Amino acid sequence: MASSLLYSITIRSLLLLLLHLSSLSIYLAAKHNQHGYHRHRSHSHSPTSNQRLHQAYIALQAWRRVIYSDPNNFTTNWVGPDVCSYKGIYCTASIDDPKITVVAGIDLNFADIAGFLPIELGLLTDLALVHLSSNRFCGIIPQTLTNLSLLYELDLSNNRFVGPFPSVVLSLPMLNYLDLRFNEFEGPLPPQLFQKKIDAIFVNNNRFTSAVPAFLGGTSASVVVIANNNLEGCLPPSIANFADTLEELLLINTSLTGCLPPEVGYLYKLKVLDVSYNKIVGPIPYSLSGLAHLEQLNLAHNLMTGIVPQGVCILPNLANFTFSYNFFCEEEGICMNLTSKGIKYDDRRNCLPEKPFQRSQKECNDTLEHPVDCFEQCCEGSAGGGAFGRATPFAPALVPVATPLLPPSLAPSFP
Repeated sequence: MASSLLYSITIRSLLLLLLHLSSLSIYLAAKHNQHGYHRHRSHSHSPTSNQRLHQAYIALQAWRRVIYSDPNNFTTNWVGPDVCSYKGIYCTASIDDPKITVVAGIDLNFADIAGFLPIELGLLTDLALVHLSSNRFCGIIPQTLTNLSLLYELDLSNNRFVGPFPSVVLSLPMLNYLDLRFNEFEGPLPPQLFQKKIDAIFVNNNRFTSAVPAFLGGTSASVVVIANNNLEGCLPPSIANFADTLEELLLINTSLTGCLPPEVGYLYKLKVLDVSYNKIVGPIPYSLSGLAHLEQLNLAHNLMTGIVPQGVCILPNLANFTFSYNFFCEEEGICMNLTSKGIKYDDRRNCLPEKPFQRSQKECNDTLEHPVDCFEQCCEGSAGGGAFGRATPFAPALVPVATPLLPPSLAPSFP
């Protein structure tokens, strides 16, 4: 099975991360010079004479002052100018001058700290990695983080951050991993997020609203998780713009409506597709039969109808196919006996003749007497405020407490 629900970055240490970034040092130096930005070059390793470590000291002391609860005494040793000895703070040689030591990483994962992020964190301009998962940080993300031009990984998951989508992340040129899940962010998701060259986007379990941005594209994401928000609208056909990179797409419980667009079948690298607990109507697009790498397909708890196509059931890598709680009326060919192929499946609560645990005849008739023509649907996306199937007369599916979701960040902590 794919590793989607337990996704973690492959960079296992700060050293490896910085080695990766060092290959871009020429580009970064040119970029800084272009904007007239010159860092002070100190060749001393002393914290008192190294200007960058002095700025880090100012930033970290400002942060310590707005930490209101630290039950595990994680920041107890954040005292004095030697910031490289602070717990959770990681120093290494600067990528533009190996004779200068800088603060390149912060890892406070699972520290249970309460507080907020001060504007002084913008002084930590050499940061490549920030892991703050599973704390009690709150408030808004300071705009000064735009100064972190080397930031490669940002994990703010499982905290209490609020406000609109933190637009500061859109200005981080090196960002490759973004994890905002399990917070209280609200409002629309900006289309620019899906145009960044970024590998992993986790924005699930927030309060994002509006429609899925209609102009998806330009991203290099291999994993996109938007589950448990209230986006509404349809999945736009422009999802096809992810074809060259996307491997895992999770849109669980996002109030999606309309038909599943056939363009999903263009995502030829896709291994995991989960659109369960929505209000999607219409048939399974036959184009999904071309997803040769697909391992997990979950269509459960929607309003889908029609035939379960054999082309999907014979996909060579399919291991788990869930299409329960819909209104499918026929399973084609081998779909009637997926056990024979070793595929785990769930076809309960449909309208399948001679199968156990199906809907009542009345439920099936009430829906199947009003077939959906996906060719007549119109996906307008967020720009026009419309979406397919917005007027569908069905109540939204209720999500049980045990809905499978990604756990809080599994990004590695450093020893």
